[in-house]
Amino acid sequence: MSTHDAEHWRMHARAGAEKLWAGAVTIDPSAKTGAHHHGPLESIIYVVKGRARMRWGEHLEFTAEAGPGDFIFVPPYVPHQEINASDEPLECVLVRSDKDPVVVNLDIAPVEAPQTVHWVDDIHAAPTR
Repeated sequence: MSTHDAEHWRMHARAGAEKLWAGAVTIDPSAKTGAHHHGPLESIIYVVKGRARMRWGEHLEFTAEAGPGDFIFVPPYVPHQEINASDEPLECVLVRSDKDPVVVNLDIAPVEAPQTVHWVDDIHAAPTR
């Protein structure tokens, strides 16, 4: 599957500025991208509805999930893969640090069992054992 397969990804109204790009995307249940990065761009993903799973790293060796109200930051040049981790459409708002679309598809073999990383911050507590 290509990084943004039109059959499973629907980009909605987007607003461009001189140094920012913003848009909304709906991703079908169980759909996922191929491994890719966005070159020198920084990306912020805000989950509106559904459950997002992000894999990242040189071999997609790390994974974390995000739900409604969560933000995901993707640094420049970081290989990653977005996955709809639920049985409902995943709705997100995307913001990138440039108006030009940069997508570099990667041919990498992902690890079989990625390491789970828990997002811990002021509103996400560390998991109890």
